Amino acid sequence: MHNPDPTDAIAAVTHAAPYPFYARLRAGAPLVFEPTLRLWIATRADVVLAVLAHPALRVRPAAEPVPRAIAGTPAGELFGQLVRMNDGPLHAAHRPALQRALAGLRSNDAPAAVQHAAHVLAGSVRSLQDWCFALPVASVAALLGFGAAQLAPLAQWTREFVACLSPLSSPAQLETASAAAVQLLAQFEVLASRSPRAGSLLEAVLQEADAQPEVQQRVLWANLVGLLSQTCEATAGLMGNSLVALAREPGLRARFEADAQATTALALVAETARHDPAVHNTRRFVAEPLHFMGTDLQPGDAILLVLAAAQRDPQFEPHAPDCFELDRPAHRLLGFGHGPHACPGQPLAQQLAAHGLLALREQSSWLRPGAQLPALRGYRPSVNARIPCFADDAALHRA
Repeated sequence: MHNPDPTDAIAAVTHAAPYPFYARLRAGAPLVFEPTLRLWIATRADVVLAVLAHPALRVRPAAEPVPRAIAGTPAGELFGQLVRMNDGPLHAAHRPALQRALAGLRSNDAPAAVQHAAHVLAGSVRSLQDWCFALPVASVAALLGFGAAQLAPLAQWTREFVACLSPLSSPAQLETASAAAVQLLAQFEVLASRSPRAGSLLEAVLQEADAQPEVQQRVLWANLVGLLSQTCEATAGLMGNSLVALAREPGLRARFEADAQATTALALVAETARHDPAVHNTRRFVAEPLHFMGTDLQPGDAILLVLAAAQRDPQFEPHAPDCFELDRPAHRLLGFGHGPHACPGQPLAQQLAAHGLLALREQSSWLRPGAQLPALRGYRPSVNARIPCFADDAALHRA
């Protein structure tokens, strides 16, 4: 059955087949104004890269550093301290400690954390979608040094908090997000008040922060909450879209089943992140009058960067960009950002998703050899995240 084109670049995020539409957008001008969205649209890789690196293009509008819907709330206070949502001194002072701590993770840290979190969550997570959301967050919480009893509540609070990041959330969801923000910050304060577990990610973060006197403790806790929230939807989408690929791509399921190690799972996740990523777009805001790519931009103008379109740009990926190839020699990605605000957790997210799939293979009947994978029934409503919903998501079938 033919699917009609998406109505615009936002609707494309949750469309069944957005990529032909993205390709047509790429063939147009470097920047195209979409009046119904009141956004400039960038889909070509060279334009997207130039925007991400441009100093006059910011992650938040100057007049609205915190979204109006949550300004003055605990969720808004936390949001305002996130380095990924800030340019300038706050970003420069706090990002390096987090970046270096994540870079120092050992190769077996993430797999061990996923295995531990999967065991802890086995009795409480009942649906495939909940598994995709909860397991990555619980795994990062375990890496930070939280105890087993805290993993499920932290995953739930994080899922509630991320609602404040979406313009689609209801007032009730925003209120719940603020309550979750309070709980999450309190948990980090309690954890840090004790001696951090030796070898934990929190210990590494605190050691890095000690070397930078300008780091503020409250901002640091907020950004560790931010680490959990970034993990939540992005990694849920990455795991879910990898499951979709397993069901769709000929021969892929057999290779995944035959590989007792993580090699195929890691390659599957890396190619999914390129071919059908979890994050389809991000935004940048004009801070000063700017002539860019032949277009005059004014302060307050917003540019939608369609990262999922740019990743399939033949100028960015010349080798069969529209084909899913497990053995692609390199996976060039923009879905985790690029430039000053690139996500430092990209390797961790891919490890969490890959080992999450392996844990699902061990603990559920869905990924057992010969079992039928759950059918895709669409995508969660979102303006930027592509997160699958599955037809039989009511119950997680245990092996």
